[in-house]
This record gives sequence, C-alpha cells and structure tokens, in this order.
Amino acid sequence: MQLIEVPAKTGYVWFRQGIWLFRKNPLAFLTLFFTYLLVMTLVSQIPVIGGVLPLAFIPGVAVGFMAACRNTIAGKPVFPTILVDGFHSYGPVVARRLLVLGVLYVVAMGLVLAGSALADGGMLLKVMLGGGGAMDQEAIANSNIPLAVITALVIYIPVAMIFWFSPILVAWHEVPPVKAMFFSVVSCWRNRGAFVVFGALWFAVAVTVSIGLSALMQALGAADFAFAILMPATMIVTTMLYCSFYATYRGCFGVQTPTAPDLPTTPAA
Repeated sequence: MQLIEVPAKTGYVWFRQGIWLFRKNPLAFLTLFFTYLLVMTLVSQIPVIGGVLPLAFIPGVAVGFMAACRNTIAGKPVFPTILVDGFHSYGPVVARRLLVLGVLYVVAMGLVLAGSALADGGMLLKVMLGGGGAMDQEAIANSNIPLAVITALVIYIPVAMIFWFSPILVAWHEVPPVKAMFFSVVSCWRNRGAFVVFGALWFAVAVTVSIGLSALMQALGAADFAFAILMPATMIVTTMLYCSFYATYRGCFGVQTPTAPDLPTTPAA
C-alpha cells in the first residue's frame, strides 16, 4: 500500500471512472443499492436501537460495495450477499474492527447533529429523530433549519475524511482502526484538490438531474408524477457515486492486484 498524491484534475478521472464502472454492470449495482436500502429500512424498525444500527453498519457495507466494484472489474459475478463481505470474508478480527469503526461513526454523526443544533436550537435534530410529525409545523417553518443543514455539512467534512478510506484499509490491508482513520485523513488532505473537483462534479450532476427532471415534468404538465421519475434517477446517480468511491481508493493508494486490474485512465464515454 502506497499513499499517492495526485493533481486536482484527477478528480475528473475518478468521476468518469465511477460512471464507467457502473456501466459495466448496472443491474448488479442497482440491485445492491436497493437491497441495502431495503435491509437498512427494516433494521431501522427495531425498537430503541433501530435508529443507530444502519449507521453502525455503514463501514462494513462500504467494504462490501468496494468488493463488488473489484469483482466487476475482474469479471466476476456480483450478488447481493457481497454487501456483508466485510463481516465474514476477512476473519473475526476484521469484523470486530469494522464494528468498532461503525460505533465511532455513530458517535461522529451524533457530534455532527449536535453541532447543527447550535444553528437552529436543535430543530433539525428533532426532525431527524422523527419528532417532526408531533411538532408545530409553523415552528419548523420558522426555524433556521437551512443554516443547520449547512452547518452539519461543514462539520461532516472531517468526518467524511476520517471514514472515506478507513473501512477498506481495515479490511483489505489489515490496518488497525485508529491508524486506518489517520491514513484516510492524510490521503484525503494530500489529494484535497482532486476531491474538491470530484465532489463539485457529483454535486453538479445531482443538482442538474434534480432540477432538470423537475422542470421537464413541470413542462409536460406531469408535476404530480415527478417523484416517480426523480426517485429512480436519484438511485442511479447515487449508485454511480458509490462506484466512483472505488476509483478514489485505487487512485490514492495505487493498489494493483492480478485479480483487480487498474481502472482506465480515460474511460469510454
């Protein structure tokens, strides 16, 4: 494993590679994403702990999605069961470390939401915890939730840097959780220019798809059906984004294996 520093324009390469990877096996990736949403929705229904369990499983599931990307490049089949690959394919030590990362991620997200409360007095936190239905809708409308969202996003940036690569370093490189989080932050910071370009491109795609499809449905007089179009479109964009995470890993760590050849540097359109 070698930490690599890349120029800012590499962010565009990662963006294109994610789309290229998705196009190699779109049905499998969309099935993975839908399966993940379904399972996490069911898990969230568990009393008391259901609200945090989906967050605790995110590092392990991230390893599974990365394994799906690796198998796709190698020409291997991808099944939904690969989502739990991180918890059973690398031994009990790795499984425990991924759970440790999951607990730390829950704590980090708690701090993010707590930080957002400084901007709106905790209104966003109450809404996300499911209290919005029982609260005064006028109070919600008059609250400073937009500022709280922006605050949460700013606070989440270091959290994203900590957990961007740490699950895969724990699972595939046998790095202890604390060291994995440190290496993840260092790699993200050293390649911050590329990540800024990468994030800006995906943000532009998300906004364009959302606004463009909404405007199209409005022009066609079918605004009531906009959600039915936006939902699958959002799933596709999100799945392509997840595929591009694998490109960032390969780009920042320069990993080469016989079963996972390199991604193309200039993916086909």
